[in-house]
Amino acid sequence: MENVKNNALELIATYGFDVVAAIVILVLGLMVAGWVRRLVTRICTNSARVDNTLGPFFAALVYYAIVAFVFIAVLARFGIQTTGLIAVFGAAGLAIGLALQGTLSNIAAGVMLLLFRPFKVGDFVEVAGIAGTVKSITLFVTELATGDNVQILAPNGQVWGSCVRNFSHHSTRRIDCLIGISYDDDIDHAFASATGVVESDSRVLQDPAPMIAVSELGDSSVNLTVRAWCDAGDYWPLRFDLNKSLKERFDADKISIPYPQRDVHIVGGNLVSAAANTD
Repeated sequence: MENVKNNALELIATYGFDVVAAIVILVLGLMVAGWVRRLVTRICTNSARVDNTLGPFFAALVYYAIVAFVFIAVLARFGIQTTGLIAVFGAAGLAIGLALQGTLSNIAAGVMLLLFRPFKVGDFVEVAGIAGTVKSITLFVTELATGDNVQILAPNGQVWGSCVRNFSHHSTRRIDCLIGISYDDDIDHAFASATGVVESDSRVLQDPAPMIAVSELGDSSVNLTVRAWCDAGDYWPLRFDLNKSLKERFDADKISIPYPQRDVHIVGGNLVSAAANTD
């Protein structure tokens, strides 16, 4: 019994300080890790440039990094060689990274999308050959809804690595309507009719001013381009209405919109040549 007591006292004398120091390091380390996690979360929440999805991610990343250092420091207090342990962790991390390189690349791309914000939720964009309204941006995928309300989940790696066309970024957009008139029609008369259509719609902005010009002398028609600026939210309704109104006004003003034509030349009852005009 006396030997057991002596051995216990010897162990306490030898390792007691290390145990107490390890407990103190562990408690303080966890407290610091928790405090830093809350700090990072608060900073990300209050920052206008950091998406809400990134706050918990960064906070958890910092938290577990501090906990890992605390764990290594606790083991070092007991004389355990941590160099080999760090090497094992590094090798394991490398193996996991190689196995999940596709997933990790999507996470990295998701972080870049959330940091730099080339688009935001609600924007209508075209990315990776897909056009739709952005519904959500996560660390792995970007969710889009097409015009006919089909859900598209695009990996962030493909989204970040492709060109982005953001149709909602600017508050105004330009509409280009192409319409052809006959070579026999008066161009100035057609200009006046098109101008009346554009000026009669209140959705057309006056700055920049609308423009009507002859854009091409086609094979069977004189092609006019009608350009008008509008608020981005009015783009499609105004585009459809302008096409309808231009057709109706030209019909009312007796301005013809020619059909595709084909000229056939017959000499002596034999077909010599045929030329198709498809404008």
